[in-house]
Amino acid sequence: MSPLEPQSPSVPDRAAALRELALLFLRLGTTAFGGPAAHIALMEDEVVRRRRWLTREEFVDLLGAANLIPGPNSTELAIHIGHRRAGWPGLLVAGTCFILPAFLIVLGVAWGYARFGALPDVGALLYGVKAVIIAVVAQALWGLTRTVVKGPLAAVVGIAAATAAFLGVDELLLLLLSGLAVFGWRAATRRGGASGPSAGMLVAPWSAVLPLGAASAAVPFTQQGLFLFFLKVGSVLYGSGYVLLAFLRSDLVQRLGWLTEAQLLDAVAVGQVTPGPVFTTATFIGYVLGGPVGATVATVGIFLPAFVFVALSGPLVPRLRESWVAGAFLDGVNVASLALMAVVTWQLGRAALVDVWTVGLAVVSAVMLIRFRVNSAWLVLGGGAVGWLVQTTSGA
Repeated sequence: MSPLEPQSPSVPDRAAALRELALLFLRLGTTAFGGPAAHIALMEDEVVRRRRWLTREEFVDLLGAANLIPGPNSTELAIHIGHRRAGWPGLLVAGTCFILPAFLIVLGVAWGYARFGALPDVGALLYGVKAVIIAVVAQALWGLTRTVVKGPLAAVVGIAAATAAFLGVDELLLLLLSGLAVFGWRAATRRGGASGPSAGMLVAPWSAVLPLGAASAAVPFTQQGLFLFFLKVGSVLYGSGYVLLAFLRSDLVQRLGWLTEAQLLDAVAVGQVTPGPVFTTATFIGYVLGGPVGATVATVGIFLPAFVFVALSGPLVPRLRESWVAGAFLDGVNVASLALMAVVTWQLGRAALVDVWTVGLAVVSAVMLIRFRVNSAWLVLGGGAVGWLVQTTSGA
């Protein structure tokens, strides 16, 4: 047996394996700053290089499986690792322990925000943090665009999806239509040879839904509604965790009227400055809307689908990865996800970049991210410090 080949724990060793998983993912959930890419790199270092639970090839297979299903990719990778290491109990232990520290940290931050959020010093910190958040999201968007948009087909679908998003079309419908558009194009190309389908086939899916973006009246808040909203998001969200912003703004700010634009930006800032999954933004929002119960309800709702999808998708992964149909649909979904990210970045930027200081802070942060690859967590902390200094100095 190769020294790098993982050894599945035997039944007598199951308790030890679960203990190892719990300790590892509690530590990663407490210290893993920097977003999904950083989380994945840390997991690879721990489970492949240091502990040798998996070979590199097996690790990549699990990462590919996580990318094929909706939800937070790094959290789903942790769940996959737990399942591979210790079966169904490992699935629950690894995922829960990766989420739990971030949940508790964000819960504490949300309590402080609800109690002291109106204080000038807190507002001054968020003044700088929000500008950095715009740069972080823009940098992620730039990197993902270079990976996903590789030809005219992806570009046309992305432009159409962005246009529809600006006009208010529902995000879930955009994801579905984008996937169907790419699938339809490739299916027609396979049947028709090099001539392929006409460009009108890509525009047609959106033409019937562009008028659907009408705003709706505010809806009274309920814990059940909060749970169902985040359950929906966790069940359908593809792409980066930053795509979550588009769903939050469209539903919680515009359609339901439960959050303000400022509260949404504050929630995103908290998700960036704390370790662990970006999706714990839901914890903060849940607390702001419904206290500790709301925080728990929102967190369970958004992460529950990840556990279910990982449990169900394992045996199907090889077939999905080999299918051109699934691949075409997912390519379209990814392009639409980037379009949603672009639209929400523009909309949030208008609220965050309000003067010369915030614009300058966003530009400097973007340069530090792209040119020098500085960890986004340090930039967020630095942005808070600069914002506090600027606001307190100008107010003196």
